[in-house]
Amino acid sequence: MATAKPAAKRRGALLFKLLVALAVIGGAVAWFFGDAITGYAQAGTGYAAKNACSCRHLGGRELNQCEDDLLPGMAAIWLSEDEAEHSVTASIPLLHSETASFEEGFGCVLEPYEG
Repeated sequence: MATAKPAAKRRGALLFKLLVALAVIGGAVAWFFGDAITGYAQAGTGYAAKNACSCRHLGGRELNQCEDDLLPGMAAIWLSEDEAEHSVTASIPLLHSETASFEEGFGCVLEPYEG
């Protein structure tokens, strides 16, 4: 029974070192590619919000049908609707979100950028 504890401790220490290494690598990637990731998030959410708003309020389709119109690779974008405001918000959790609102005579327009 005495040999089980050192093996379990070694496994736990190895797992801890692996998690620390992954956190350091993830932080380095986020620091190095942070501007690109932010730019892609802004462009992707703006595109999705505007197109989903047009699909919903100009095309008269349901929001879940509008999600099918997103480009491949945009699965991380979530769409939500505010029926009272006639707007659709596209977001990538913890990164960025954009809202497009339907305005009579103008169609769907993105809300002003507040970055």
